[in-house]
Amino acid sequence: MIDPMSVFLLLIAAATPILFAALGELVVERAGVLNLGVEGMMITGALAGFAVAYTTGNAFAGFAAAAVAGAATSLLFSLLTQLFLANQVASGLALTLFGLGLAALFGKPFEGVKAPPMMPGPFRINWIVWLGIAMVPLIWWFLNRSRAGLILRGIGENHDAAHALGYNVRRVRTGAIAFGGAMAGVGGAFISISTVLQWTEGMTAGAGWIALAIVVFSNWTAAGVLAGAWLFGGVTVLQLRLQAAGIRVPVQLLSMAPYLATIIVLTAISARQKFSRRAGGAAPGSLGRVFHASR
Repeated sequence: MIDPMSVFLLLIAAATPILFAALGELVVERAGVLNLGVEGMMITGALAGFAVAYTTGNAFAGFAAAAVAGAATSLLFSLLTQLFLANQVASGLALTLFGLGLAALFGKPFEGVKAPPMMPGPFRINWIVWLGIAMVPLIWWFLNRSRAGLILRGIGENHDAAHALGYNVRRVRTGAIAFGGAMAGVGGAFISISTVLQWTEGMTAGAGWIALAIVVFSNWTAAGVLAGAWLFGGVTVLQLRLQAAGIRVPVQLLSMAPYLATIIVLTAISARQKFSRRAGGAAPGSLGRVFHASR
């Protein structure tokens, strides 16, 4: 007998790493920046968080360290793109490769050891899960109701006009990039500390790319990010349940199901936007706005 509550709790836990990373990237892209280095920041946070949690015996110290490590890594991207005006796409890809290589190098001493246990929060789910859910309305409020958030969005829509009004575009974007890095770092640490419970090279397994896709899927809204993350989490839980039930489906096919679902959704969104353009409408929050900023 399947307990719906247990399935739901598994779903939101599986969605948490993606949710953190995607919410951070949402703020970054709303500032008019495209950071393809989410995967690199997540794996850096996963290693830093696990290393500190294991060394101190305190899981929450690990999450704090992961946020700092993710933010610090993202500042390399900010330095390249905001100070030296390097191409954002190339810099983001370089950041991902850098993070993966750095984690592989410094993660060797932590292979095979276990993370310290976390105290569960309400409903047997740890506090980081509930923090991720709480960040959704907070980020919505910041982007849509706060003065700072409206300034950030204005810079993302037209940085020349914002600069003419006296706003420091570089400072705002750097702050957004650092926030996105911290969120990605926490998402990565959730995998190493709360899900896998140990350090494994490449353990983020493309989660950063899924987070990037979900930001597009969400049409650049916090509620949409939550829905997209839960969709990915639901497919992940489904494939795990099918494996546990002994369904005669190749394991490789089940493992690729979450990523296949993401590709299908993105293809549908792209087709809808193309139809909208042909019909004479403008797709709100289209990719063009972000990619224009990346040039």
